[in-house]
Amino acid sequence: MSLNIAQILHDDLITPMVRKTAYGLATTCILGAAVYAGYCVAAPEKHIIRQHRHPELNDQIEKVVDSLKITDDQLIHIMHILEEEMSAGLSPITHKQATVKMFPTYVRNIPNGTEVGQVLALDLGGTNFRVLLIDLRGNARVELTSKIFVIPQSIMIGDGRHLFCHLAECLYDFMLKENLLRTGICYPLGFTFSFPCRQEGLASARLTSWTKGFSCSGVVNEDVVKLLQEAINEKGINAKCVALVNDTVGTLMACAYKDPATAIGLILGTGTNACYIENLDKVGTWNSDYDEPKQVIINMEWGAFGDNGRLNLIRTKYDEEVDLSSINPGKQIFEKMISGMYMGEIVRLIILDLLQQELLFLGHRDTYGDYKTPLYNRGGFYTKFVSTVETDEGIKFSNTRRVLEDIGIHNPTYDDCAIVQHICRQVSKRAARLAGAGLAVLVNRIGKSDVTVGVDGSLYRYHPRFKRNMERCMETLVNKDVKFALETIPDASGIGAAVTAAAECRSGKGAAMVACVAGKPYLVNSIVSDEETADYEKINS
Repeated sequence: MSLNIAQILHDDLITPMVRKTAYGLATTCILGAAVYAGYCVAAPEKHIIRQHRHPELNDQIEKVVDSLKITDDQLIHIMHILEEEMSAGLSPITHKQATVKMFPTYVRNIPNGTEVGQVLALDLGGTNFRVLLIDLRGNARVELTSKIFVIPQSIMIGDGRHLFCHLAECLYDFMLKENLLRTGICYPLGFTFSFPCRQEGLASARLTSWTKGFSCSGVVNEDVVKLLQEAINEKGINAKCVALVNDTVGTLMACAYKDPATAIGLILGTGTNACYIENLDKVGTWNSDYDEPKQVIINMEWGAFGDNGRLNLIRTKYDEEVDLSSINPGKQIFEKMISGMYMGEIVRLIILDLLQQELLFLGHRDTYGDYKTPLYNRGGFYTKFVSTVETDEGIKFSNTRRVLEDIGIHNPTYDDCAIVQHICRQVSKRAARLAGAGLAVLVNRIGKSDVTVGVDGSLYRYHPRFKRNMERCMETLVNKDVKFALETIPDASGIGAAVTAAAECRSGKGAAMVACVAGKPYLVNSIVSDEETADYEKINS
């Protein structure tokens, strides 16, 4: 005869203790079943993820991310290739066909910190444009007033005359606010123009190609200093452009004003470029005198490294897609693997690829078909998001969740956040290692025991790990008997243009108006302020 639980519990042979235990077990089973059922109803996404998140998915994700990893041996090979491309750019025989152009800048006098005077500076190097009034006080002391202006997209891709008229109007507005107009003084002006140029003199340079999203007509092969000065004259502005440098050269010069060991300049922002001090006897394209100092700063234009296909061994399908969808396909290949204009887009393409392979955001596949969300639109994942995601520590992923919400991903799981952060770290680490390998080539080439690299740019300044990853890479690749240091100077590119003009004045060559401005009592007391906002927030926005 079978017995049920109730019969057992009422059996006189069962002790009260056993009855209590049996009741407890029955109650626990019922409550446990109810809790589990409630969990499945309330959290169906997690339940689904447990069913579909197989161990092999991690291997599939890692296979995608592994395509971004570059070994030390590969970096050494890339360094050799870069050295060959540099030699091609410096040779008069191969310069025309070279992808890394290695332009002599005609900047030969490096500052020593004693330069003095007030100089205006214009800094055009990306989506932002800055106007600065710089007071060089000597003893490496600098004071400045500056203001930032935005370049509208319509001007970036429109008629070149409109661009230079816009720059002149911004300069006029700044000088009006600072009471510099119609003072009877013609202010010397340094122009930081951060685009590939063929320099023909300290204040003469012809644009060879647009980069960083610019494509203004009627400017390529034209003297940009002449175009700027014509726009300044039309506005009746009392300023004269006496020196042109790019942001990379400006960064080197600004850093050298405070640290005489500076021999390299590097920009890591919307775009990327490098320059360094080269001996004249190694510059086959040099067409000027060989007087002292027998050196010149070389503007590498290394963003174009790989335009001839020599970096294809490390490019991924995501790099290829970024290139094909850009306004200059096949150009600036190295830059597109490193700089702030493209880093966020690489991350976005990887996220989309994993989503389409059902390796990311599992349980949400049916809800993510809104192609109006940023995730599905080019440029929708800003490079500043990469930095934001990488600042997350621990398991909460509060920053990552906020970023994913911004691009249209709601209620991401822990796994989703961890994978997105992993992607961001690998993309930025690859960029830092490539930049570090390029710097290692220059540090080794210069051959001094102590070399300082002046670095500027929003990507370098605001990314939480970029500097550390670069330094670790360089420690492996730089000759062991060489000490190197990476230094940043606020407003480096703008200050550098002024320092360049002042250094020429000190040498007795050109830019003589600096001497006319320096020392006037009513010009010495400049108000120190900086209205600039971080251009990093503007990248890709």
